[in-house]
Amino acid sequence: MKSYNVCLKDTVNTFTKRLFYSLFDCEQEKEHQAYLGDTFLKILSALEIENGEAIWKSFKAELPEIREKLDLDAIAFEQNDPASHCLQEIYLAYPGFHAISIYRLSHALYKRDVYILPRMMSEYIHGITGIDIHPGATIGESFYIDHGTGIVVGETAIIGKDVKIYQGVTLGGVSISKSLAKTKRHPTIEDGVCIYANATVLGGDIVIGANSTIGANVWITESVPENSLVTYQTEIKIRPKKNGIRE
Repeated sequence: MKSYNVCLKDTVNTFTKRLFYSLFDCEQEKEHQAYLGDTFLKILSALEIENGEAIWKSFKAELPEIREKLDLDAIAFEQNDPASHCLQEIYLAYPGFHAISIYRLSHALYKRDVYILPRMMSEYIHGITGIDIHPGATIGESFYIDHGTGIVVGETAIIGKDVKIYQGVTLGGVSISKSLAKTKRHPTIEDGVCIYANATVLGGDIVIGANSTIGANVWITESVPENSLVTYQTEIKIRPKKNGIRE
């Protein structure tokens, strides 16, 4: 029976947390600089991934660019959420921003053909926020998640700029064979799209056109032209109770 180093999950969780802190806090960056580099190399060694030092150097060099993208995301949160009071609140208290931060970090590693560590990072933040973004997804600037719980974004999903997504949204794939793992299985969401709560968009050939609005609870398996409004119609009846007794 083969043994797996499942205790590595704890190491990755701590690494991910300190990496997040270091990205936004200069004091944390100084305090954890040596730890992050050493721990990254230990994790990659445990995962039997070669060229760890080169990967870390390349990844570390991209961190300022990742920070710039996240600052744009934070501004999108402040501009779109009337409940926010200031940018500081976004950085400190918004689970959607936390999830996007770990996504952008893990995606940078995924692009470098490091796969297990990004998945572990994404599962760490998934457990905290209830937001499941695969590190392989491609997400543009100024991405805004409202509430966030239950959101699922698949590996080959492509999301453009200035997109807004609400809780319970799934950007998923239809049931396909494992042999199609290398194909695009998840939808493309173009710039300026807003997708409301519990909408489900499935399929690698599906494109939601720019500046469209997808209403709550819809199920989409075909492309939507740009500037469209997609809604689910249902009938709700409101009537008085008989003799004040609940029916």
